[in-house]
Amino acid sequence: MPEQDITTDFLKRLLANDDDQLAEERLAEIHPSTLAPLLADLGAAEIQRLIDLLFVRHRAAAMLAHLPPELMPQILEDIPDQRIADVLARLEIDDMLLLVEHLPSNRREIVEELLPPSQRRDLMRAELYPPDSAGRAMVTHFIALHQEMTAQEAIDAIRLEGDSDDGGLHLYVVDEGRRLLGVVHVRKLVSAPPETPVGGLMVPELVSISSEADQEEAAQLVARYDLLALPVTDPDDRMVGIITVDDVIDVINEEATEDIYHLAGLSDSDRVYTSARVSINKRLPWMLVNLGTAFTAASVVGFYESTLDQLVSLAIFLPVVAGVGGNGGIQTLTVITRSIALGEIEFSSGLRAVGKELWVGLVIGSVAGILAGLVAYLWQGNPILGLVLLLAMMITMTVASLLGAAIPLMLKSLGQDPALGAGVLLTFCTDALGFFSFLGIATLLLEHLL
Repeated sequence: MPEQDITTDFLKRLLANDDDQLAEERLAEIHPSTLAPLLADLGAAEIQRLIDLLFVRHRAAAMLAHLPPELMPQILEDIPDQRIADVLARLEIDDMLLLVEHLPSNRREIVEELLPPSQRRDLMRAELYPPDSAGRAMVTHFIALHQEMTAQEAIDAIRLEGDSDDGGLHLYVVDEGRRLLGVVHVRKLVSAPPETPVGGLMVPELVSISSEADQEEAAQLVARYDLLALPVTDPDDRMVGIITVDDVIDVINEEATEDIYHLAGLSDSDRVYTSARVSINKRLPWMLVNLGTAFTAASVVGFYESTLDQLVSLAIFLPVVAGVGGNGGIQTLTVITRSIALGEIEFSSGLRAVGKELWVGLVIGSVAGILAGLVAYLWQGNPILGLVLLLAMMITMTVASLLGAAIPLMLKSLGQDPALGAGVLLTFCTDALGFFSFLGIATLLLEHLL
């Protein structure tokens, strides 16, 4: 059966089968990432049986590591402490951290005590790093070669490591104090004469990152330099781990989700499997803020009530001005927020971006305003109404583009997430500005409109 056709019903039937060997073989054909989301609709007994079957073939750890974060507390609650400890013992430190963070504090202590001493020490050491740091995202298993090793000794050391591929094709060269010196490619190592020192084969110029740095910075470095792995060092420049490209993909997904959610005024913990109660608690405050800003924008319309009483047809074009301005502002906001997230722009270079977006908004607003003014003239037979619409759209689009660029840059300079609430704030500004400019100009030219 193709993996895309695997359903919860199929999984339930498979787990109800008394033939453990058949169930193990069928489960071995399914990737852990396909199984993980299906656990949401399984009972506690079914989850335990699934974990037991997967554990035999060393696949339970991989499946739990692929669980959506919002499902982890529910699933881990149905798994005994000893089994969780057994599963954790087969995970890399970054995935181990991910799972234990979803355990209640009292149960977490019990599970950690059941871990082998060496892994318990690794876990405690990793927990000292700040949340969302490179130290939290790295794996601590890597191949480090001493600079005075010969090529043959290095190859023998690699062979002793077994079939682990965490280090990829690049191996890291260190000195006696494990300070990072350079990197050497496996192909260069294998093709060199056996007695050649590793230090003579390495490339000393390499990209690394501090364990205290933000994980988003690590993802940017991997993407910028096309790295398969990024070495992580401590404050004394000693190598403590690597961030592999698969970990970077997870970081990019996490950061992108966070930015997209913040632009919409959502918490990044609000996911498809999150309970309705939690989703309501997360969304309602922002919705109330949005409601308040909407009423504030509507009050601008109320200020020009007498103008609307004299020329009701103006109300037809209010959504046009506000809608086009809002869309233009969101487009600019998205471009600038993405650039900040990828490290393509800083506040110092932001003025150039603001100027460019200002010009783009003016041109697009002029073109859209001319077309909208022409439609208004043909529809209502009033050229002055077309002129009012043209001027209002030019003003709204220009200022909306300015705000779309300035708001995230301002939030960044204040040390805040550029996406946090920016969409709600921008929508309020463009709506209020659109109503004010359109009705304000119409009021000034009311005699000619009538």
